[in-house]
Formats: sequence, C-alpha cells, structure tokens
Amino acid sequence: MSCSSCGSERILSVNAKCSDLCFVAIDGHEKNDYVPDDLGIGGGDYVEFELCLNCGKVQGEFPLPESELEQEEEKEEE
Repeated sequence: MSCSSCGSERILSVNAKCSDLCFVAIDGHEKNDYVPDDLGIGGGDYVEFELCLNCGKVQGEFPLPESELEQEEEKEEE
C-alpha cells in the first residue's frame, strides 16, 4: 500500500481493542463510549486506521459526512 497523498510506502497500520473505553472530542463536545464508527478511526471495540509516516496523512476516504457526535452538538444548541 502506498500513501494516497505523497506515495510513500511507510504506512503504519493501527489496530487496538479498547472495549467501551474510547474517548473522543470534537469542538469541545466529548464522548466516552465505544469507538464511533463514523469518524474514520474504526468502530465498536476497535480503533483501526492507517497513517503515513512520511507526511502524516491518515489514509481513507475523506472528507467524511457529519458525525453523530457533531449532530448531537447541533441538537444541544437548539
């Protein structure tokens, strides 16, 4: 696999099991629960992503649609 940005072959694959102990935050709104499956970092009990060690780009299809965490933020503002 090569980086979608710079073409480097230095791709780090990360796969970590964290059960329901994942903390994420977006713009000051936080969630401490299972890994959200709509942020491009895995889902459920697993954090999974690939990172280019040459340019630092997380590999995958981006931009992502608005996440549930961001939508919850909008609901709180209403």
